[in-house]
Amino acid sequence: MHRLNKSIVTGSVLATALLPGLALAHEGHTHASGFAAGLAHPLGGLDHLLAMVAVGFWAAHLSGNARWQLPLVFVVAMVLGGTLAMTGMVAPLLTLATEPMIMASSVVIGLVLAVNGKLNATAAAMLCAGFAVFHGLAHGNEMPLGSSAMGYALGFVLATGALHGIGILSGLTARGLPGLYRWAGGFIAFSGLALSLT
Repeated sequence: MHRLNKSIVTGSVLATALLPGLALAHEGHTHASGFAAGLAHPLGGLDHLLAMVAVGFWAAHLSGNARWQLPLVFVVAMVLGGTLAMTGMVAPLLTLATEPMIMASSVVIGLVLAVNGKLNATAAAMLCAGFAVFHGLAHGNEMPLGSSAMGYALGFVLATGALHGIGILSGLTARGLPGLYRWAGGFIAFSGLALSLT
């Protein structure tokens, strides 16, 4: 767990160091347009929305430190993925895998919840981080031309945090209803699969 916390701090510092440079790359443009676009991106895609709510729901189910660790790890890894995309430092293979991995995120998390959901907190955080990188790549690749990278990143981070919060509140509400996590997990997995086929 100490190593996980250390990696979270390292990721946060790296993301903080990189984002101001990205903002300078778009110097002269307003932060407002980038912020609005970033805020809308996770909310406008059902694939992003479903996965991010699922992460919050799963965090609530795991309880303890996982309630803040899973969302935090997800956001940090997502920012790193977004940074890679916005700076053009993405391998072609990662770009090809982006959409399938985004779709897989809700299916896998849903299946884990449907089975039991009580995965080791470190393993759960690493799984969330892996999926989050691809969500970040998608956000970064779809940043509108001329937008402020800093504003855009801030927008999708806040939207993601809000979706995690909705998931956590839903999960906490569900704690009093035995078996509801399994049903919710099945619904999340089925919805993710249905989205991937449309």
